[in-house]
Order: sequence, then C-alpha cells, then structure tokens
Amino acid sequence: MEHATEDLIYEVKDGIGWITFNRPKARNAFTFAMYEGVAEICRDAGKGEAVSAIVMCGAGDKAFAAGTDIGQFKDFSTAEDAFAYEENGNRMMADIERCPVPTIAAIHGACTGGGAAVAASCDIRLTAADLKFGFPIARTLGNCLSNENLRRLSWLVGPARVSEMLLTARLVGAEEAKSIGLVSEVLPDRDAVMARATELSETLKGHAPITMRVTKEALRRLRTSGAVPEDRDLIEAAYTSADFREGMSAFLEKRRPTWQNR
Repeated sequence: MEHATEDLIYEVKDGIGWITFNRPKARNAFTFAMYEGVAEICRDAGKGEAVSAIVMCGAGDKAFAAGTDIGQFKDFSTAEDAFAYEENGNRMMADIERCPVPTIAAIHGACTGGGAAVAASCDIRLTAADLKFGFPIARTLGNCLSNENLRRLSWLVGPARVSEMLLTARLVGAEEAKSIGLVSEVLPDRDAVMARATELSETLKGHAPITMRVTKEALRRLRTSGAVPEDRDLIEAAYTSADFREGMSAFLEKRRPTWQNR
C-alpha cells in the first residue's frame, strides 16, 4: 500500500506505516490538507492493510515540521476562522491519539508550532541532537494555543514548564527535552533517528496489539478526563487582534513584529 501527495507521503513497508512531511524548502510547514491527511491515515490505521506502528518524520535535513504554513492564515478575518482552525486542530490531534497502533515521532531539527503539537500527540518521541522544540508565538505570530493543546503539553512536561516555555517563547534543545521527559531518546542525527525508529517499530510488531491498543486508550482517557475550560473568547481575542495580523506580516517579510497590544 502506498499513498502519496506532493506534500505528504504515506507508505507501508513490512507492516510499518511511514508518514513523511514533504515540504523541505518550507521546513515541512503544514498546510491544512497535510493536517487532514495525517488525521485520515491515523483514523484508517486499523482498516485495510495491517500496520503495527506508524512513524512520522520530516523530509530534508532542517526540520520535523515548523508549524503551520503562515500563508494558511492570510484569509483569516473573523473569530469563526480562528475557532474553525483550532477546533480542526483539536480533532486532528485527537485522531493521532486515538490511532489504534503506536505512533512514533522521529524528530530532527525544528519541531515548532503545529509540528510540535503533532509530535506531542504521538505515543513515543525520538529526536536528533539538533532538536529545537517549542511554540515561539509570543514573539512571532501573536496567536495562541487551544486549551486542548495546553493540557496535552502539561500532561507531558507539567504546567509550570509549559507556562515558562510559552511566555518566554524559547525553544527546548534535545538534552533538556530528554531530561524533562518530552522525548525518550536522543540520537546523533536524522539517520540515526530513522534507524532507531525502524528498530523500535520492529520491536512493537512482536507485542500484543490488543494490549497496546487498550493501554493507549486508557492513557488517553486519563489525560482527557474532566471538562476542558471554555476558550473561544481567548482564541477570538488572539486571532482577531491587530497584533496577529502584524505577526503574520512580519513573519512573511522576515522582520521583527511591532506589537501594539490591540
């Protein structure tokens, strides 16, 4: 089985599914179609050709995925645009988490914004030593994360560290990521990460699929138990602000944004 588009490649090799984010010139920044493609692959993992695990990786030598392609935001003009984007993102990340087989993020280089959210939604994260992980939106775009993404990150590394990462807009390196439990292994480079992902996938092929499936679901339920607070007013305030428009313009024009707090 093989499914390929220009930007997203999916192949099954020896019972392992491989998703490649294939926009290396754009540091594999996600289009909306790429997000939906990943979600569809994860939803369909238990159907058709059997797979024992899915590995996600980025093409080229610069990035796993550097967030959402900023051009996707250019037509945003209302709060409803922002709500739809974040709600679709929440559904997409939930589809990764609900995938019936283990998911492995094979990370190298930039893993930021939406790319970091995708990696955080996977079951296991491996990284190369050149990792730069985070959500630098407080100094770049001026938008925000949904409460679902904040809870997912807090589940991984704790709310205090998430607060510090987001407010300072700094990126986490490989060794720190391992020390805080964000990734399980640090490898020298992308080739070593891919080799380790292959080895780990082969190990998973020999494990009881029902045990793995119910363990994944039990952990997902633990993470998502309890009501998620309303956040539409917060999303609206960020995405409809003049600062968000300024952040997009500055990013595309390769200059520092001038924030106006409105």
